[in-house]
Amino acid sequence: MAESFGIDPERYDRTRPPYPEAVIERITAACPGGDVLDVGCGTGIEARQFRDAGATVLGVEPDPRMADVARRAGLDVEVATFEAWDPAGRTFDAVVSGTAWHWVDPVAGAAKAARVLRPGGVLAPFGHVYQLPPSAADALAAAYRRVAPDSPVGRNVRSILVAYQALYAKAADGIREVGGFAEPALWRYDWERAYTRDELLDLVSTSGGLTSLPPDRVAEVLAALRAELDPAVTLRYATWGLTATRLPG
Repeated sequence: MAESFGIDPERYDRTRPPYPEAVIERITAACPGGDVLDVGCGTGIEARQFRDAGATVLGVEPDPRMADVARRAGLDVEVATFEAWDPAGRTFDAVVSGTAWHWVDPVAGAAKAARVLRPGGVLAPFGHVYQLPPSAADALAAAYRRVAPDSPVGRNVRSILVAYQALYAKAADGIREVGGFAEPALWRYDWERAYTRDELLDLVSTSGGLTSLPPDRVAEVLAALRAELDPAVTLRYATWGLTATRLPG
């Protein structure tokens, strides 16, 4: 599933929303400097935000199709998984990851971050999750259970804003196991975004549960969801994340 997002990277870049400015400000304020490593940078959505905030950003992205879109936006991107990536002696003030750290081994990822962070640098994975209206969430879950019964998308759709916390609790456990960091601080920002029906279906099409399915099954899921959506929809979002400061030594 992690390798399926590059099927249509332009759609991904167009539909995935930027992160709340409060998230970018929180992380940059905690950094001792402006050198940022973006793990799983994708098409460069959060990398562009950090760049606009004055940071110098290097992206690491395993999918060359996603990396190409980021490079067209003027970003410096190296193609590799984070675990296999060679820092070549480079160090950074922050290691960030926007809706991608759950694809990284939590212990190996934290250990790699500890090696490339300067003392006082910050490890800060974070990510979006949105809540569909109840009837639409139920229709989506039922469709997934029909076409992909083993998919986790068919479960916890009504509690996803809270359930997403578990990804960052797992990341925090990995950081604690590795050591060398201050106690991770877990945080959440709540916000809303308005969509037309077609805009929302375009966004849902980029979800990992769908990008890895055959086209006929994707069409079945989207048709079930379309039938339950109003022409205009406002989604509730939560951006979960954590920050952990690299200790000296």
